[in-house]
Amino acid sequence: MAAPARYLDPAVLARIGSLDLKAKIVVEGVLTGLHRSPRRGFSVEFAEYRQYLPGDALATIDWKVFARSDRHYVKKFEEDTNLECHLLLDVSGSMHYGSRGVTKGEYGCFLAASLAYLMHRQRDAVGLIAFDDEIVHRVPPSARAGHLRTLLLALERLPAGHRTNVAKPLGDLAKVLSKRGLVVVISDLLDDQARVIEGLRHFRQRGTDVIVFHLLDQQELQFTFADVARFRDSESATEVLADPSAVRGDYLRAVQGFVDTYRRELGGAGIDYHLLDTSKPLDLALMAYLNARGRR
Repeated sequence: MAAPARYLDPAVLARIGSLDLKAKIVVEGVLTGLHRSPRRGFSVEFAEYRQYLPGDALATIDWKVFARSDRHYVKKFEEDTNLECHLLLDVSGSMHYGSRGVTKGEYGCFLAASLAYLMHRQRDAVGLIAFDDEIVHRVPPSARAGHLRTLLLALERLPAGHRTNVAKPLGDLAKVLSKRGLVVVISDLLDDQARVIEGLRHFRQRGTDVIVFHLLDQQELQFTFADVARFRDSESATEVLADPSAVRGDYLRAVQGFVDTYRRELGGAGIDYHLLDTSKPLDLALMAYLNARGRR
């Protein structure tokens, strides 16, 4: 049998059956890795337990966890662990691109499904908003039994979107959020940067935590094309004939500036920003989420 880490590879995940099975494989693989890690910062009970603090009642200590970890943990009450999370998934035309068999859109679905599965395990309320230049599908947050299946089915049936307008659905959601919680944005962010950054800052101003997973294909990041080719914009249908060897330097500098702007501006606003190469395993993305979840 292949090592569990192998199943986190998006190309391998694409060949596995249903989305709920993909999500289970990713999450179980990550949690298994955490168990085996010498780091004690995480455990499979990370949202149901916290470390013992002076003054806590001894009756709340879980001695089974102590026997496994040699550390004192107390059980947390459900109201301490519940979180309302909104997964915002970009389904616009540019997300259809993929140079290694898995598109950015498919990778985004794998990631959204895995996060939903993980949140459901934690009894967190999780919802889904799919968007292109507007909200095209919404599943309200819930932690009820059966809700995860509803959300995963919605992910499997999402319509293909068209033009990107990240800022508009961000603004629409910011207006209607009634609870402080967590917003997770999964997108290639190929839009006007100033408007996207402004939209994300609205959530922080309302006290909502934000994690941004910036998905880019390996070719978008490295531009290793060799032959003269006609490059076509998947949303506007604009075509450009170019010699990759002649434009590679300028292209890579532009991409680096694009990424650096998001990293600097979002980081300065207190937003967790993570650039993800869609040819890489999903475990880094889940670890980023767990870190952010743990800080709450």
